[in-house]
Amino acid sequence: MDLSELIPRFTHLPFLPHIRDLTIAYAIALLIGWNREHEERSAGLRTFPLVAVASCGFVQAGEQVLATHPEGMARIIEGVITGIGFIGGGAILKGGGEVHGTATAASLWATGAIGIAVALEQYHLAIVIGLFTAATLFILGRFKPKTSKQECSFLKKRTKKLFRLCKHNRRDPRDHGGAASNG
Repeated sequence: MDLSELIPRFTHLPFLPHIRDLTIAYAIALLIGWNREHEERSAGLRTFPLVAVASCGFVQAGEQVLATHPEGMARIIEGVITGIGFIGGGAILKGGGEVHGTATAASLWATGAIGIAVALEQYHLAIVIGLFTAATLFILGRFKPKTSKQECSFLKKRTKKLFRLCKHNRRDPRDHGGAASNG
């Protein structure tokens, strides 16, 4: 018995299968996002479900148009994979001879694969990817050495620098002219 047979089909309401699939992608990614949020990583509870939903949505958007052109669908999937690579690249921080965020970046990639698999109605594959990713983060994460004082210092400096940049560019609500505050 195929797993997709257990999921009801709604042929009379064409948008319901899309909502169903987007919800499945969202739910699977939520567990991964919860872990990253709990671990206080650069991407978390909002980012992961959004990546899964967007990945699923991009593939769904091309389904009918590219039904007879598998190479077109392959290009969409290729573009989604590349785009998620860029998002993951933004989660990686390098400094002081240390690299941080690679597990978050890899998790983002896996989350994109979940969205793509759900859009292609490969629910079993999406669940397996989700389980492997969650197991890696929850179980193997316990074996990772705790953050050293040097790493905490690097991250604290990086955060302060970003905060100052944001503060410098923030608009002053008392300034009705709309100019940035130099405060």
